[in-house]
Amino acid sequence: MTAVDDAYEALAVDLLQRTERAVETVAALAVDTGITFKVDDIVQRVEDELPPDYPSHTTGDVSRRDIIAAMARDILSGEAYDD
Repeated sequence: MTAVDDAYEALAVDLLQRTERAVETVAALAVDTGITFKVDDIVQRVEDELPPDYPSHTTGDVSRRDIIAAMARDILSGEAYDD
């Protein structure tokens, strides 16, 4: 792996960890309040907690929000942990 590959992998791991924490927080709120939340609520939670200088995907059709939403869906379905 190159240094760039390592940086991208570290960024992906960081974003996944942030998304896992947001899923846990939103799930706890859902249990406590009985309110049904959506994946977009999780995405917004992650986005709100990112530092202002956090890298954003700048090429292609996939946005950072799309990546976070896909991660959240995979966490919620358990697919993120299938190996």
